[in-house]
Amino acid sequence: MSHPSPTVVVHPTRQSLADAAAARLAVALLDAVEARGVAHVSMTGGSMGSEIIRSLAAEPARGAVDWSAVHVWWGDERYLPAGDADRNDTQNDDAGLAGLGLDPDHVHRVPGPDASSSAEEAAQAYADALHEHGGDAFDVMVLGVGPDGHVASLFPHHPAAATTGAATVAVHDSPKPPPDRVSLTRERLERSREVWFLVSGSDKADAVRRGVEGSPFAKTPAAHVQGRDRTLWLVDADAATDLG
Repeated sequence: MSHPSPTVVVHPTRQSLADAAAARLAVALLDAVEARGVAHVSMTGGSMGSEIIRSLAAEPARGAVDWSAVHVWWGDERYLPAGDADRNDTQNDDAGLAGLGLDPDHVHRVPGPDASSSAEEAAQAYADALHEHGGDAFDVMVLGVGPDGHVASLFPHHPAAATTGAATVAVHDSPKPPPDRVSLTRERLERSREVWFLVSGSDKADAVRRGVEGSPFAKTPAAHVQGRDRTLWLVDADAATDLG
């Protein structure tokens, strides 16, 4: 399947990036609910994942969104107990996710070791939830990018990144702690109408360049995750410094 070429949007500062992405997300969710009666968005962890939630909580356009029709997912999760401060969903909760007016049954969390016997079991439970509630595609897939070019928990040269024929994968021996994680596969990440890479900081500049200009999947997974309709690289000026 062919994809449109990625679009790069450079914002002057980290805060302006978060604020503009939040406004963009509110409109995208509003349009999805209007078109299909439901919206599916996959969020990301890390500092920028929390910043977009904080900005969204303060975004005036959020009041136009029917949040009861929005389903929230995550591209990956650290295999840690519910409420652990290092979990992506906990970080998003702390940033204000619960204050948006979401139906708690529409917030789809990856089970941790307190609710599953292994990362494999958690991955299967998450895949089952996607099958039951996820629809054909995410409307928006928000992804961070690591300095090494990883997205979700698909790390360069890691065998789990090459998983095919499944929606989710258990990741062990992650190069970043904690070692055990659950991630959507590249195939499931790309079942998204739009993929947005949200990237801030000069330490990510080389990864952004490789992601936008192209790089082998084994070296830069971010270069090979694309949306069906649109792929956006939403970056701040520091992250854009290596772009021509």
